Amino acid sequence: MPGEETVVLIAFDGSPTARRAVEHASRFLTVDRAVVLTVWTPIDRGSPPVAYDLDGPPDPPAVDEIDIALAEAQRINGDGVALATATGLPAEPMCTALTSTVWATIIAAADDVDADLIVTGTRAITGFRSLVQSSVADHVRRRGHRPVLIVPPEL
Repeated sequence: MPGEETVVLIAFDGSPTARRAVEHASRFLTVDRAVVLTVWTPIDRGSPPVAYDLDGPPDPPAVDEIDIALAEAQRINGDGVALATATGLPAEPMCTALTSTVWATIIAAADDVDADLIVTGTRAITGFRSLVQSSVADHVRRRGHRPVLIVPPEL
């Protein structure tokens, strides 16, 4: 429809299949926004150690401490944005912390940006293994309510 912005959400984990999904999206799609999503799992540092500070109140926590999983997700996401931009997509970054499952987080992110299409790669598992272990892409396709472009790995 004229005047409406087209938005695609590209799930990107840095894998060869995710890179292939970005390349296919740029080859076959014309969009106004390409949101490159990397889902990351925060590191659980557990409870802080018990300390007895006999010289006054406890020291404040270090504010420059960054979760190394977030830093890695931002690096991976930056690679995805750079790839998408190099292939002609108007890419923007999005790193989202895992809340329940990867597929549910992808669907929620697509809802947040009101994506017209979700693009993802798949491991293309087959046979008996596919009966007991569904891929993230398959869960997004079956459980989401948006169109999904699934790009298989290169053979």
